[in-house]
Amino acid sequence: MHLIVSFSWTSTDNMLTISCTTTLHRSDPAPLTLCFMPEFDLIRDTRLCPPERNILREIYVSANGQEWTKSGLWLDEYESHCNWYGVECNKKHNTVKLELYSNGLSGTLNPNISNLGLLEVLDLSDNDIKGSIPTEIGLLSNLYFLRLSYNLFVGNETNFGNNLKNLELIQLHGNRLSGSIPSLDLSFVEHSSFIADCGNPSDFDESLLCEECTMCCNAQGYCYPQEDTDIQA
Repeated sequence: MHLIVSFSWTSTDNMLTISCTTTLHRSDPAPLTLCFMPEFDLIRDTRLCPPERNILREIYVSANGQEWTKSGLWLDEYESHCNWYGVECNKKHNTVKLELYSNGLSGTLNPNISNLGLLEVLDLSDNDIKGSIPTEIGLLSNLYFLRLSYNLFVGNETNFGNNLKNLELIQLHGNRLSGSIPSLDLSFVEHSSFIADCGNPSDFDESLLCEECTMCCNAQGYCYPQEDTDIQA
């Protein structure tokens, strides 16, 4: 079945009226640009305008996607977001992995990433993302792998809450985090399971407090098990 989509708007500055008619298969998504036009009557139709495609577009814009090393098919008007570089989906086209490590990301991490509700793997390590780490990441209850290490994140308290019950690995070292990381109420087994910059010497007057960290890194980039916190390298 085909769907005929029409929309139009008027510019009050020069009285120019623009209209467009597009023919779509009912099962195909609408052009990405169309899904960001308030004038599009079917903008809330989740089959035509998949919400996760819109969210990933926001992440792309916030992290200066036009400067990424690899961005194959990102923001393609008709391509499914499941085929965008670094994105992996399940059979229902829900995003389950977002892996954009060492890919030239900068800007900030959009807090709307929390709306990728079935996300299991998030790896944005080895980039240049600035600002604070969104606390909204703590809403991703299916997340089991989180790597945000070696970026430019800052913040006095990085609080994810206690909803990340499936988390098996979290690596936050190589950033500019200070203050504390409140308990995640989890038990980690491997030394590399929970790493942050909680070592000494620190770039700050007091090193980052992270009682659940299994490994701490210091200002020289040396990392060691949490039980050896007296090490000064």
